[in-house]
Amino acid sequence: MMILIFGLQAFVITFEGEEEANLKIISESEIVTDNLIEEFSEKEFVKEGTYNISCETMSEDDFEKYLKEAKKEILASKFTGIVFIPSAALKDKGVTYYSKSAKNITLQNKLGRVINKILTDNYFNGRQFSSEDIFFARKSVGFKDFKISKDKVIKKTGYGQLILAYLFSFLLYFSLIMMGTMLMQSVIEEKNNRIVEVLLSSVKSKELMTGKIMGTAITGILQMAIWLSPVIIVASTGWIKLPFEIVFNLSAFQIFYFLINFFVGLIIFLGLFAAVASIFDNVQDTQSAMFPLIMLIMIPFFITFSMMKNPTNSLAKIASMFPFASVIVMPARMALIDVPVWQFLVSFSVNILTLILIFPIAGKIYRIGILKTGKKPTWSEVIKWLKYKY
Repeated sequence: MMILIFGLQAFVITFEGEEEANLKIISESEIVTDNLIEEFSEKEFVKEGTYNISCETMSEDDFEKYLKEAKKEILASKFTGIVFIPSAALKDKGVTYYSKSAKNITLQNKLGRVINKILTDNYFNGRQFSSEDIFFARKSVGFKDFKISKDKVIKKTGYGQLILAYLFSFLLYFSLIMMGTMLMQSVIEEKNNRIVEVLLSSVKSKELMTGKIMGTAITGILQMAIWLSPVIIVASTGWIKLPFEIVFNLSAFQIFYFLINFFVGLIIFLGLFAAVASIFDNVQDTQSAMFPLIMLIMIPFFITFSMMKNPTNSLAKIASMFPFASVIVMPARMALIDVPVWQFLVSFSVNILTLILIFPIAGKIYRIGILKTGKKPTWSEVIKWLKYKY
């Protein structure tokens, strides 16, 4: 089981999920363009059809005019991205990359190796070696990323959105586990002390469970809002000047969606934690049953790591609209790329439907389990509880 878990973790984290990419590479040098065509034609990722790459020669002024029209094609997903290699790249290896997503490290690594080879070959063609030449040879291709958004504004991007995606993922991961564990311990303590028997003399079990979950969820979202407040202040004001490389963009919609998504997701997981805690009499027995719940939080957390290399990978796209996983994956994904509105609606609808399905099941288990003591019930007995009509 441990080998399987760690193997799954390693697979999810390293999964790049490359989709077919339609790329255009434009160079100011005709020689570089010819070399690019020749070099890419021999690469497996081009032969296999994963990357469709076209190369052209164009001056910088002509490229700026071309880019105005190309923005529409990028937004319409006709092009995954456009790379421009100026003449100056033959001295400093600086190129620019235009797309509608944040940094795509996987794509840039593959393109960078080829472009680096061509720039290095052209640089050393007929030259005598010097210390500057050695420095140039060791230097990697530097991609300056520009993001094209729906408002057709081209914005230079750094690592800020990656940091924001990490932050969203970690806060959700940490909060879901922390709040779930707190509620679980509370339920077990009330059950062991027989306090729950007194409480159930005044309220129904469903009302008690709902009250505990909603109280914890409201506390959780207030705590999350407090944790996010420094990020909101930094993003929306000029009080703190950050280096450009780590400046991030955070809209009001992203904040609202993050909080409402967290609130719904927290209620879902708290319902599961409360149901599991009501089955057992002590924390030790509960730990084994908690493992599947923890995995429902950990696996989506690992999936977000795969997005850091390739924000457009297919696994993240599916997970962002999948039950349980969407709670963590969608907020991280929206920090990296412009997510279509329909995908937000699907993700949120999936969470609401999951909540509607989970609560009746959790309520039945909680009603019977909270008053049941003594011998630890088997899972087959717990399934029978769901068949009871009351």
